[in-house]
Amino acid sequence: MTPLRQQMIRVMQLRNLSAHTQRAYLSAITGLARYYHASPETMSKEMLEDYLLYLKNTRAAAPNSRGMVVCAMRFLYHHVLDSQERCPEFAFGRKPRKLPSILTPPQAWNLIHAADNLKHRLMLMAAYSAGLRASEVLALRPEHIDSQQMLIKVVAGKGQKDRYTILSHRFLDGLRLYYRGRQPKGYLFPSSFKSKDSHPLAYETLRSVYETARQKTGLPKGSGLHTLRHSFATHLLEAGNDIRKIQVLLGHRSLSTTMIYVHVSRQTLAQIKSPLDLFDPHRSGPENSDDPNPQSDQPSA
Repeated sequence: MTPLRQQMIRVMQLRNLSAHTQRAYLSAITGLARYYHASPETMSKEMLEDYLLYLKNTRAAAPNSRGMVVCAMRFLYHHVLDSQERCPEFAFGRKPRKLPSILTPPQAWNLIHAADNLKHRLMLMAAYSAGLRASEVLALRPEHIDSQQMLIKVVAGKGQKDRYTILSHRFLDGLRLYYRGRQPKGYLFPSSFKSKDSHPLAYETLRSVYETARQKTGLPKGSGLHTLRHSFATHLLEAGNDIRKIQVLLGHRSLSTTMIYVHVSRQTLAQIKSPLDLFDPHRSGPENSDDPNPQSDQPSA
């Protein structure tokens, strides 16, 4: 590990950046260093601009991916190298808002049961049955499972916020079987049962579990574990649950974030009738009249 990488990790930890953000920043800076085969300490402002143009024009990287590289550059040159003048002011373009991929309930069921062992199936089941993010699945502990109230406590989720979400009866049955065989201590899904000190499973391992199961089921869509969380919210909405309750379960700060699932729920949208179909040409009366204030023809006195 280079001294610069060590220094960057130290500063990120001091500033309490999430583990996901730290991985993304380190990956972005590593890509920059490999492109020039040089340390970022030696790079000029023009080199940074050329690299971003390479990502945009040659690699055709998505706006979100380029935005992450920009954020990583800003952090490195502002907070680690103290060289703000080398980091140009980048303008972020409007990000296209794409609808998330959603699995059908049978597809979600088949994907979960395509996992090789009980531990892997339960991790995928946790993401789908409770709408958990990958980091929240990995952070689960036995004491977070409330079988009396049928709730799961999410501790220090996104934004370091605690919340409660629902506990599935099927997930609980699987957990009891898993617990009798393994009796995990510390983390519910540790990286190893042999170690005395419990360590969380690596994110890449969980991602690999999901992608392997997806390939087994032959699903062309749904890349990324977050698909199970999206499917959780959409299926709850299609079952008639209130959108504000779903917002609480997901831990969204704004209702507008949760409202995207209204757009992806084809079942919900299909229940809306077109105004063309509301008109009945065979029915006479004020409803089908062009005159907003129809009056009967009465002889004047």
